Amino acid sequence: MRNSNFALRFIFWSLTLGLVACTDKTETLSFPPLSDYAPLSVGKYITYRVDSLVFTNFGRSTEIHKYQMKHVVDALFTDGMGRPSYRIIRYISDSTARTAWQPDGTYYITSVSDQLEWTEDNLRVIKLHQPLRAEYTWKGNRFLPTDPFEPLYNFSNDDAMADWNFRIDGNPTTFTHRGNTYAEVLTVDAANESFNVPITSPNVYASRSRSIERYAKNIGLVYREFELWEYQPNPGGSGGPYKIGFGITQW
Repeated sequence: MRNSNFALRFIFWSLTLGLVACTDKTETLSFPPLSDYAPLSVGKYITYRVDSLVFTNFGRSTEIHKYQMKHVVDALFTDGMGRPSYRIIRYISDSTARTAWQPDGTYYITSVSDQLEWTEDNLRVIKLHQPLRAEYTWKGNRFLPTDPFEPLYNFSNDDAMADWNFRIDGNPTTFTHRGNTYAEVLTVDAANESFNVPITSPNVYASRSRSIERYAKNIGLVYREFELWEYQPNPGGSGGPYKIGFGITQW
């Protein structure tokens, strides 16, 4: 009996130690640094082709304007919060880049330990956020004011932009667009909402909000689609229905 009890106790303690050994093991996860998908250095530049969606003739005509843009990392400086930031100067040319490059604005990129911020016209957006893993979400527009595009665009699309959930859509993968193929591309999906689009009921309000960006490892942003517009049927109003807003696709 004593030998039997001893055997049972031995088995019990062996099992207990085995469970403790299993629970003590931890898995260390590692994620790529922000610099992999936003490599910044003074003098670096990247050129994009751009399709710009504009509504002319008081919103009653739709046009696509085509041109090229060059984004040049101009300087490294310290922002108002004491953080190192890069000043980016944007230049514009025609769709063939045959005309001289003309300055078209300036913005700032700030990369801290866990997030990458883009600031332009005093609008601050968190473009990337750690951990860079599939399905991770963050409030990328949380620094934006209410109706950030007013008074230039008096529409409802930007009413709740601060609540947008930026989401890393899956693991890095290959991305091809118009003959260009990129490896290890990280996709950030922030908005994809449509109502009555395409407009099949012309007497009904319609709207479109779309924001998606793709970042290639060791290159940076290689594709961007940002579209905000609404359609007003304007019953009984002079001039008929109209659209207000804008859209941009760059690659």
